[in-house]
Amino acid sequence: MPESTPFQTWVCVVCGFLYDEARGLPEEGLPPGTRWAEVPADWACPECGVGKDDFEMVAV
Repeated sequence: MPESTPFQTWVCVVCGFLYDEARGLPEEGLPPGTRWAEVPADWACPECGVGKDDFEMVAV
């Protein structure tokens, strides 16, 4: 993804947890700037445990 592409935010449709690409989740091993496409396929929501398939991009 080109660096000029704005960062996006993704929401867990089960619990409402937000993943912000700009902030990442350093405590989960995802440094700031980690794009959603770079998040491992087996990653799970830190709040409720569902997978990436249960997240949707949101306009912020």
